[in-house]
Amino acid sequence: MRVLVIGATGHVGTYLVPRLVEAGHEVVTISRGTAKPYTANRAWASVDQRQMDRAEMERTGEFAPAVRALKADIVIDMICFTLESAEHLVAALSGHVGHFLHTGTIWTHGYPTTVPTAEEAPKSPFGDYGIQKAAIETYLLQQARLRGFPATIIHPGHIVGPGWAPLNPAGNFNPQVFSTLARGEALALPNFGLETVHHVHADDVAAMFMGAVANWNASIGESFHAVSEKALTLRGYAEAMSRWFGHGPKLSFAPFEVWAESQTKEDATATWEHIARSPNCSIAKAQRLLGYTPRYTSLQAVQESVGWLVGQGRIET
Repeated sequence: MRVLVIGATGHVGTYLVPRLVEAGHEVVTISRGTAKPYTANRAWASVDQRQMDRAEMERTGEFAPAVRALKADIVIDMICFTLESAEHLVAALSGHVGHFLHTGTIWTHGYPTTVPTAEEAPKSPFGDYGIQKAAIETYLLQQARLRGFPATIIHPGHIVGPGWAPLNPAGNFNPQVFSTLARGEALALPNFGLETVHHVHADDVAAMFMGAVANWNASIGESFHAVSEKALTLRGYAEAMSRWFGHGPKLSFAPFEVWAESQTKEDATATWEHIARSPNCSIAKAQRLLGYTPRYTSLQAVQESVGWLVGQGRIET
């Protein structure tokens, strides 16, 4: 099969493109610039890599026709963030593609009402990113069910892997939180530390895309959560990482508004964005229909990433 991956050098593409090549697919990629994947792999030598500025080409109406001109059997879109972008691609690719896979997000759910949350649970997205992604999902599933457009949506959790800082136990991306735990110092958490985060290793997300491609009949017209088997509470996450660094947990707690006063605005905002949603998503559907079995627990995925940060000198131990 000829597979086109749009936005191929990001977190998931780093693992997905080599998997596609090793499975025998002819792979074409589209990226805006010359960024390298996070992890080197010789499989990239056989990939037809194209440079396109999606935003600019969408503004002029050139992007969707350019995608169709590449004549891919399968199109995997890693970087679609607006309903308008999705509509343009669907209009151009209808009748010209055998499988279209869109990268969504578990933030389409907004706040959970039952946990673990199933894909079909009622959704209350908030924030532009979650609202737009939910609108794209609704549109693609409608196109699949009413018009036969071969769409599948994969919703990753908090993506983790070597090469970038993972979402930390305080619910933001400041690597100094891990330094605090590594030194055995006390870490302050918001509220009682019982809100949840749900990580996933980038390679497990790539594996789900491969499972969806391999199970065409089961995946068309469906959405799937791509997360680890279990979410973590902030408190449980912090305690486990403290022990991983060889220390007993030293945690303190304060109401969010009080806790936020001791944080930077950027960190406090990021934390609120995550704990206000507190995702805890089910993978039962993906296990049943795609045979999805994540290799990494949340902690294993984070620890691999943190180990890389330590090696880079970005976490003080």
